[in-house]
Amino acid sequence: MTNVLLKVENLTKYFPIRAGMLARKVGDVKAVNGISFEVYEGETLGIVGESGCGKSTTGRVIMRLHEPTGGKVTFDGVELTALSGEEMRKARRDIQMVFQDPYASLNPRHTIEKILEEPLIVHGIGTPEERRRKVIEYLEVVGLSAYHAKRYPHQFSGGQRQRIGIARALMTNPKLIIADEPVSALDVSIQAQVLNLMQKLQEDLKLTYIFIAHDLGVVRHISDRVGVMYLGSMVELANSEDLYAEPLHPYSQALLSAVPIPDPNYEREQVILTGDIPSPANPPTGCTFHTRCPMAMDVCKQQIPQFREVKAGHSVACHLYNDR
Repeated sequence: MTNVLLKVENLTKYFPIRAGMLARKVGDVKAVNGISFEVYEGETLGIVGESGCGKSTTGRVIMRLHEPTGGKVTFDGVELTALSGEEMRKARRDIQMVFQDPYASLNPRHTIEKILEEPLIVHGIGTPEERRRKVIEYLEVVGLSAYHAKRYPHQFSGGQRQRIGIARALMTNPKLIIADEPVSALDVSIQAQVLNLMQKLQEDLKLTYIFIAHDLGVVRHISDRVGVMYLGSMVELANSEDLYAEPLHPYSQALLSAVPIPDPNYEREQVILTGDIPSPANPPTGCTFHTRCPMAMDVCKQQIPQFREVKAGHSVACHLYNDR
């Protein structure tokens, strides 16, 4: 059995809503609302969902770039949510992040060498000479060259910048990389190159990924298991093959029915969702999906469905499967 590297238990993140002259708190945006999952060593866990479902916030709360409102995150046997700020800073040596926007995540005033050296300086790794050697080594690992080290971010294309972002995440030899929509800002042909690079790096460096995306085709290409999020909650979690072959939750079924298939003769029933996503500041009672679900029952409006395993390795939060 593969070791559990990261365990997330009942994680919540609420952002306060303030109004009026005195900025009094009048409510909360429930960005992440009690999600639990595990990530095993060496795997890629994909997290998918529509914009605003809380998937990026989940990644940031695990890293404690946002402080969690509640719940527990355990990484490699250490409870991250109990660490002080300084202890968490040291722990980030083993957990790194690749951000969505390769244009915004690199400091335009610094050379690539300085950008890549920074994590090593922060964590006190190596001498200046060793750091320079490592910068050149990792530029080559991600498909760039030594002479790129003296250039600035604006001199690179989007795909090259994302490679630099990946190199920066690798500099401290982390165990886990949280990739927050790392290819969504890139051209389709470049997306494939970056995904293939990430898979090769995973094999070579024994990395574990949490891969956050809204593109189900991309997630299928790279993930071993996939979690589907809706309005701050995890509604389904399964092996990639199982989820794509037989999605159980009505929301997962609707998402997958919208993925284009490159076969003009292939026909399948498309599930059309009515209505808009409810506001995370005022989510519906019971199952948060019941306002848009084509299979909603009375119980869905009153009771929150339990997230539980209904088949081997396949968990879902839906009242349709209560008798399984």
